[in-house]
Amino acid sequence: MNINKIIESFKVIGINLSDQQAKQFSIYYSELILWNDKINLTSILEEDAVLSKHFVDSVLSTRVMNYKDVKKLIDVGSGAGFPGIPLKIIYPHIEVVLLDALNKRVAFLNHIIKKLDLSNIYAIHGRAEDLARTELRESFDLCVSRAVSQLNVLCEYCLPFISNKGLFISYKGNKTLEELDQSKNAILILGGVLERVVEDVSLDANTDRGFVMIRKVFETDMRYPRRSGKPLKKPL
Repeated sequence: MNINKIIESFKVIGINLSDQQAKQFSIYYSELILWNDKINLTSILEEDAVLSKHFVDSVLSTRVMNYKDVKKLIDVGSGAGFPGIPLKIIYPHIEVVLLDALNKRVAFLNHIIKKLDLSNIYAIHGRAEDLARTELRESFDLCVSRAVSQLNVLCEYCLPFISNKGLFISYKGNKTLEELDQSKNAILILGGVLERVVEDVSLDANTDRGFVMIRKVFETDMRYPRRSGKPLKKPL
């Protein structure tokens, strides 16, 4: 992946990459394609598409919040590392935890962390329902998720990880009003309040990106998240 093309693509959204950061994204792409032959990480393989739909898309949330004050971030359902690793490359001061339930993907994440020489970032294998009952509970000031689950399900996975006054940013498409209506109960029960919905953040007509921002305003009851599989089968 061409370094100059990477730099120019990020410049469009107001992010000025160093040559080193651009090189990290180039290596990331090469390793993603290499590993994708062994495990299914992404169906998007073409250079320009990965650059726009994975790398740049992962950091579009910088348009709706200031990451300079973020200290600890957890990416729930990180998959191939989106959005957590691109955010870490651009904001190296943030401590990042990448959470995924599939061990093969976690192996890839650990490989990329080492390959890109990233520090203070950790890939953890496990389900959010279980790990939210460990020392990770309510220890992050920001949770991000680009997972495809319904918002009411994601809230139960994500809000227990967030400390008081912290924020959950759900990467969604532009048409989120129906999901929001179905999520009001979950947001309230889990200690959150809807702060902001931002639509049409996409760079082009081929990308559908919006954000739902939920503020944590009180502690999540210890009953949540419910045991593995329950949030998906019976959303709040």
